[in-house]
Amino acid sequence: MTETGSSVEFGYRLLARDGAARRGRVTTAHGAIETPAFMPVGTAATVKAMRPADVRATGAEIVLSNTYHLMLRPGAETIARLGGLHAFMAWSGPILTDSGGYQVMSLAQLRKLDEDGVTFKSHIDGSLHKLTPERAVEIQDLLDADITMQLDECPQAGLAKDKVAESMLMSLRWAERCRKAFRERPGYALFGIVQGGVFDDLRRESARALADMDLPGYAVGGLAVGEGQDEMFRVLDVTTPEMPDNKPRYLMGVGRPSDIIGAVMRGIDMFDCVLPTRSGRTAQAFTAGGTVNLRNSRHREDPRPLDPACGCPTCATFTRAYLHHLFRAEEMLGPMLLTQHNLCHYQNLMAGLRTAIEEGRLAAYAAEVEARERAGDLEPLGAIAGGR
Repeated sequence: MTETGSSVEFGYRLLARDGAARRGRVTTAHGAIETPAFMPVGTAATVKAMRPADVRATGAEIVLSNTYHLMLRPGAETIARLGGLHAFMAWSGPILTDSGGYQVMSLAQLRKLDEDGVTFKSHIDGSLHKLTPERAVEIQDLLDADITMQLDECPQAGLAKDKVAESMLMSLRWAERCRKAFRERPGYALFGIVQGGVFDDLRRESARALADMDLPGYAVGGLAVGEGQDEMFRVLDVTTPEMPDNKPRYLMGVGRPSDIIGAVMRGIDMFDCVLPTRSGRTAQAFTAGGTVNLRNSRHREDPRPLDPACGCPTCATFTRAYLHHLFRAEEMLGPMLLTQHNLCHYQNLMAGLRTAIEEGRLAAYAAEVEARERAGDLEPLGAIAGGR
């Protein structure tokens, strides 16, 4: 297992408030994270279509990788022998690793779940694997993740309350097993995951039980899985007040800019989602004026930059017409440039949220973002799966 020799203690410092919203700083073995923060998703030790230095240039301070994918290929032990995930992917900043529970649970036809953990077949070659809470923590330790996520079960949307309750209670038992298995080191942390579906009492029970474990950080899982934004916000309204005020709060798998703004206003500090990168690979852009689909023929002779309000290299250098051409010609540069822009857009949004909280004008900032989108020329954004 990789040793970094860090003497920095993991922690969360609250710097400012605006209502329930928090402006803070998370310290880790590999650097600090200014919050609210958005984590680009680098599932298989890469943010698709981006070099690590270019990811950093967007303003990102932390990335997310995934236990499930890395345990299958190239293997956690292999990465450990090569110096850990930071060295392997040439990312010197903090890394959070999802435990793999969500990916395993999505393989309903390929897995068997019991109290001990989950046995599943690899989607790559059909080989059999078992993921227990202890093994999930061990893998993330081998990867040298700054933030380790507990193994949990993410129930499907629409599941009956008694089944959601059973799942939530098992996730709590798994959280305790993860806590016991976690190897404490300066600058490293284990996060628990609040479950409970859309049921207020179950969410409160889960959050309170996890708070009693006194973990370094907490996440909200099981949202953005089809319940709708209003329901997600309602769940956050009852959940975040139960989460410790002196620990970071992470909403998993969210999301669209409006989702992030609403969640920040309800006290969430950290986010991740495939939306900006996956959209970038499918010709869909986020701009100050709303969403833009670069495949549409209306852009064929458009000499304007993608987003005049954006200072990213894509917007500073290329026209909508050129980006349209790249996607029509299926040139790989198109996804690269649009992914870069989308990540910059998200990081600019987070910087704006941090400043607005510091200045006590978050509601006004949220209204400004919404007004710019209403005044812009929005195009339908294709369905992009997210959620956790």
